[in-house]
Amino acid sequence: MTSRTLNAIAAGRLRSLPVTLRFWDGSVLLADAAGSAPVVSVDNPQALAHLVREPNQIGLARAWVTGAVDVDGDLEQVLDTRPRFQGLRLSAVDRLRLARAGLRAGGAALLRRPAIPSIEAAPGGRGHSLAEDRRAVRHHYDVSNEFYSLVLGPSMTYSCAYFASPADTLEAAQEQKHELISRKLRLAAGERLLDIGCGWGSMLMHAAAHHGVRGVGVTLSELQAELARERIRDAGLSSRLEVRVADYREIRDGPFDKVVSIGMYEHVGRSELGTYASAVRGLLRPGGLFLNHGIARLNSTGPRGDTFISRYIFPAGELHPVTAITEAMQTARLEVRDVESLREHYPLTLRRWVANLEAHRAEAVATAGSERERAWRLYMLASAQAFDAGEITVYQVLAARDGAAHGLPLQRSALF
Repeated sequence: MTSRTLNAIAAGRLRSLPVTLRFWDGSVLLADAAGSAPVVSVDNPQALAHLVREPNQIGLARAWVTGAVDVDGDLEQVLDTRPRFQGLRLSAVDRLRLARAGLRAGGAALLRRPAIPSIEAAPGGRGHSLAEDRRAVRHHYDVSNEFYSLVLGPSMTYSCAYFASPADTLEAAQEQKHELISRKLRLAAGERLLDIGCGWGSMLMHAAAHHGVRGVGVTLSELQAELARERIRDAGLSSRLEVRVADYREIRDGPFDKVVSIGMYEHVGRSELGTYASAVRGLLRPGGLFLNHGIARLNSTGPRGDTFISRYIFPAGELHPVTAITEAMQTARLEVRDVESLREHYPLTLRRWVANLEAHRAEAVATAGSERERAWRLYMLASAQAFDAGEITVYQVLAARDGAAHGLPLQRSALF
């Protein structure tokens, strides 16, 4: 591969490089600051084959996930260079030039369509029927409980933690998040709590053990439910907690005193937020409280088409501004009482998950395969940077159902 090829494509935007590129044939294209720049190894011509056919996030993701592209050094340092390539597009002529250069470098594989990674979800669907949502959720969560335990650690909590200090352990910060939610909901002994998207049961267990509630958790993942029940049983809480494999739209045994949803509404879809809020209202007693904890966009427009996240991490997942969920709550006659941004807490959480994965990489690969390990490493680091940059954020929104007194304190400080 020669610099002349890069100079000729993308209107010359690749003349100067923030990374050094090393190709399978031994050729090297040096970065502007070659001594300190990370090295991206294009180890297999299939990397170019993916990019020529899908000159976007999907092509790059396929090359990364399969290992055709790798990084010598710090992956996050490579991800730091993304702004340099914002808006870059490869024309049909650019792709042809890349293919020819690859063939000259001995990349006969470019003539064949490369296999799509086994963990890639099918393109497209933005529907949110019960069946479609089950498929999407199980693609993400039915990986293996062992894999998630390696990443998440003992807390088995797959959502933003709450740090009093950056020095807090992940386990302490997750416990603090559960307690923060418990206080915002004013949980009291004997109350009935519904956890929509309960994961492996950690919030339910905290609420029962520390606040004396009775609880029902729902998840669409059989594997999650299986381990959640086991953890609840081992904690001696089976008489007070129940975990079901069900969609929130299938719950028929309300009312509940309180409802919590942590990191689930991202799967709901913007078109279904009204259904979601109305369903929650129907499950709450008059005066009951609902806390929704979820990721949101800080701009009003989302990506066009499929992305790395939609194909490899969260099929059919959608992010929208926090105003979308607050409007849906208001329309459903759920009065918004408190909104708190936890944006700075999520990069701290994600980097601890990445550290866990790096510490147990061999076990993660043995458990879930190298494609999954590589996809999760990229997704968590890129997400941490997106939170740092203010591209996305995470909010806790507390709302009360009408019809009776909600019991919230006069001063917000009392919530803490």
